[in-house]
Amino acid sequence: MLGVGDKFPPYTLTGVVSGDPAKAFEQFDGGRQAGHWQVLFFWPKDFTFVCPTEIAAFGKLQREFAERDAGLFGVSVDSEYVHLAWRRERAELQELPFPMLSDLKRELSGALGILDPQAGVAQRATYIVDPQGVIRFVYVTDLSVGRNPGEVLRVLDALQTDELCPCNWQRGQDTLQAA
Repeated sequence: MLGVGDKFPPYTLTGVVSGDPAKAFEQFDGGRQAGHWQVLFFWPKDFTFVCPTEIAAFGKLQREFAERDAGLFGVSVDSEYVHLAWRRERAELQELPFPMLSDLKRELSGALGILDPQAGVAQRATYIVDPQGVIRFVYVTDLSVGRNPGEVLRVLDALQTDELCPCNWQRGQDTLQAA
């Protein structure tokens, strides 16, 4: 699995950006975010139970990620058509403010090393990638356990200070000074 300090792999994926089939699909690639922070979170599959709770929670924080110059991207190994169907069916996904990317060929998940060997789907992984394309944070939970998007935002804040941040540090608090 790629980790902190590694370059995030290049990618070009189709994303669902709307529930309207005429405007639903857009191409996204890592180069589009060059010079900006990226937060990419992966979920195992659509039409499941834990995943929509996380996706909706990330959606509620999208404005805060954008205020920090961070593009937010959700990714799974389902097709863009499955994403669209799920987005249209689930009320909490209908107005998502970020794209749902399709890694149908499992190229990005495979390059990251996050394909679950038993289930054949992306693990529940989150990456924060800096403006130079370097992975600065990786967070992976068991397929059955949802993650905390607020913690991802807190870590992004800490990384953006470029300072030493103590345990449970929050935006606006003092950072540590090395003696």
